[in-house]
Amino acid sequence: MRKQRLGLFEGYGIELEYMVVDRDTLDVKPIVDEIIKEEAGAFINEVSRGSIAWSNELALHVIELKTDGPVRELGGLIGKFQHEVNTINERLASHNAMLMPTAMHPWMDPDTEMKLWPHEYNPIYESYNRIFDCRGHGWANLQSVHLNLPFADDQEFERLHAAIRVLLPLLPGLAASSPMADLQLTPFADYRLEVYRNNSRRIPSVTGLIIPEAVFSEADYNEQIFRRMYRDIAPLDPDGILQEEWLNSRGAIARFDRGSIEIRVLDIQECVSADLAVLRLVVDTLKALVSEKWSGLDDQKGWSDKNLYPVLLDVMREGERTILENPDYTALFGVQAEQISVGVIWHSIFNSLYSAEEIEDDPTLCTIQILLELGTLSQRMRNSLSDRIKLDKKRIAEVYRNLCTCLQEGTLFTV
Repeated sequence: MRKQRLGLFEGYGIELEYMVVDRDTLDVKPIVDEIIKEEAGAFINEVSRGSIAWSNELALHVIELKTDGPVRELGGLIGKFQHEVNTINERLASHNAMLMPTAMHPWMDPDTEMKLWPHEYNPIYESYNRIFDCRGHGWANLQSVHLNLPFADDQEFERLHAAIRVLLPLLPGLAASSPMADLQLTPFADYRLEVYRNNSRRIPSVTGLIIPEAVFSEADYNEQIFRRMYRDIAPLDPDGILQEEWLNSRGAIARFDRGSIEIRVLDIQECVSADLAVLRLVVDTLKALVSEKWSGLDDQKGWSDKNLYPVLLDVMREGERTILENPDYTALFGVQAEQISVGVIWHSIFNSLYSAEEIEDDPTLCTIQILLELGTLSQRMRNSLSDRIKLDKKRIAEVYRNLCTCLQEGTLFTV
């Protein structure tokens, strides 16, 4: 019998991923196991430090900070996460290493530099590597923020899943931070999602179209998503190691085993306060959608993954500058326009959710307002590099070193 679950917006689970790099060269440094061992005394996959835990990821140069279980409020998390960032940086200093933010390393060669986590849960990672070959950017070089939101039953799942699905295409226009890979500015504001959407192409049903299918009950989700994935991967996974809910790699995944949906399309930002500001706006927007502030449940449920996927692809490429020409879609967020940019939609959502007095009195809302004015981190990074006729590694390193300073000091990146 399942234990009693939290209801809609009664708790939040936050996960922040960072890469460990050399302080001098900024090359990735696969030493996360050593850092966790120094803290815990053993090579384990997770260590609790009170309200925040440190955890491993598939790649040995990536460390995850996460709330140690769901928290009731987002308020107060900035200081807690920032303390852990600074603590880890103190520990890394003895290894001549530090944390680097943003969703992708600018010059990591995943074919030669990828090292899998070799300890606890290694059989899972080895299975992924054997089936999908984890030496690509889509496995080895990506850092994101995961937001876990609870639901108590099928009715709440229906409402939450409907809201999340229609919001997903707009999220890169708020949180993209990956314009670069292989020492090149890519054509994408969110290149992480571009490589992520292709990382499971050997078994397409694992990722789908990033946007989950229009299913709104546990039974339908099991039938249309889980069973299809498990069936498709079975010939390559004879021991059933990967036949679990977490195999699902869509941009939002249902975890019925713990009664939550995990949003996975958010690139990580330059500092904790920026990430928590983005999450605050995402949560409040979802609350408004669930309460049918701008559009009804049936209207939200009416959008298929195939209808939403092209919108997502456009926003992955152009970020907040994406021009949408679908008034039926923008109407879901209370915006009536034949043609409008994603950035303007986010401004409209922000102004619809908060009063001037609320913004003035709330530091997180002030940060959101600043971020909306500055534009996505991806665009700010691009602006800081686009004045060069030819990009050179030295200039790129200057920008990313600045971003490391932003993470350590808790400040926003400006051009």
